Amino acid sequence: MSANTQVGNGTHTYEVATGWAKLPDHLKFGYTHGVVVDKENHVYIFHTGKPSVFKFDKEGNYLASWGEEFEGGAHGFYLHEEAGGEFLYVTDTVKGIMVKTTLDGEHLLTLGAPDHGDMYDADRQYVPTDVAVAPNGDIYIADGYGQSWIHQYTAEGIYIRSWGGKGSEPGQLNCPHGISVDLRGNEPVLYVADRGNYRIQVFTLDGQFVRIIADDMDMPCSFYYYKDEIYFPDLHSRITIFDKNDRLITHLGEDQQAYKQTGWPNLAKSYYKTNKFSSPHGICVDSAGDVYVAEWIVDGRITKLVRN
Repeated sequence: MSANTQVGNGTHTYEVATGWAKLPDHLKFGYTHGVVVDKENHVYIFHTGKPSVFKFDKEGNYLASWGEEFEGGAHGFYLHEEAGGEFLYVTDTVKGIMVKTTLDGEHLLTLGAPDHGDMYDADRQYVPTDVAVAPNGDIYIADGYGQSWIHQYTAEGIYIRSWGGKGSEPGQLNCPHGISVDLRGNEPVLYVADRGNYRIQVFTLDGQFVRIIADDMDMPCSFYYYKDEIYFPDLHSRITIFDKNDRLITHLGEDQQAYKQTGWPNLAKSYYKTNKFSSPHGICVDSAGDVYVAEWIVDGRITKLVRN
């Protein structure tokens, strides 16, 4: 192994699979916002180019693409296994919608801004950034780039409730950029990447505030659970891994100078290092423990880390 392709330390060390994503010449990435993996270890990338979903095998060979309708707005990307198979839940920040699709892109459910209360008007836009699904099928949508609300729906798309709103007090949010259901404890809870407040907030599934996690993170974007660990991109140039008690295991690929550069996240190509991250935005882990990272960069950047 080369020193410039090694990442991590202790129990979590990886080798960078350089040049992993092999795109055909006629395709290119836009901003690579999301990455998920299915039960067969196929990897799906959600990006702002056209078409917006690229599918690869675990070796990085291109398999398929679709999703022209999400060009420009592709953002949140979540794969959920439920009755009937595996499904994708995506958010489009330009159209202001959440869409549930099959793994080959067929639309099954579309939700726009809730028309309840006085949360939105012409000056207060709805800009959903992420989505999660509870064990009972309820759908949770984070309005990260809009008014910082969390909205809860039934599996069929019937509105239940909202909570949050912009602020820094417990229960208030400032860019709830990512949301996930944590199944590691006795009862499922919601983890919200309260990115603008540089923290994670935990809620019950009916929106009651539980606690704040504020140590060892720097602008958390989203979450991925692997065994009893939680992996998340810190937009400020690193990946963070917590143990089952939400204590730090390690940071991967940390570069505390990257996000401080003029023009970040779109830096000169000469700046990027194989084993360092600049603007990690999405993450997933396959059945072998290998990690895939999508970065917020205008022409995309996908990194596969192979677990040692």
